[in-house]
Amino acid sequence: MDRSPGVTVVERLRAICGAFPEVTERLSHGAPTWFVRGKSTFVTLWEHGHHDNDFPHMWCAAPPGVQGELTAEAPERFFRPPYVGHRGWLGIRLDGEVDWAEIAELCQDAYRTVAPATLVKRLDT
Repeated sequence: MDRSPGVTVVERLRAICGAFPEVTERLSHGAPTWFVRGKSTFVTLWEHGHHDNDFPHMWCAAPPGVQGELTAEAPERFFRPPYVGHRGWLGIRLDGEVDWAEIAELCQDAYRTVAPATLVKRLDT
């Protein structure tokens, strides 16, 4: 776990998500959100909480089955987010000890879930 002083959650996610091919960031519903080719969302940060989830967290696309697996395995860290949970997206709490290597893996999985095959291939090279 990396707890570098002075580095914010949004800066960490910006570094992780911005490293993937053809990613852009802009606010969506007031939250920093990362898109593939400017249109397909793969990560959203709710730094100050959102609706009933009044704690820092992120939502990300997830491969089939991952949401159910992680929410069952560690419900204190993972949850089914509103609006996008029915599509398999994963909610991740960011208010405790955060394993940033794990977050990076989840972001990469999210990218792979929504990116076209040509960009996934670029990621792999």
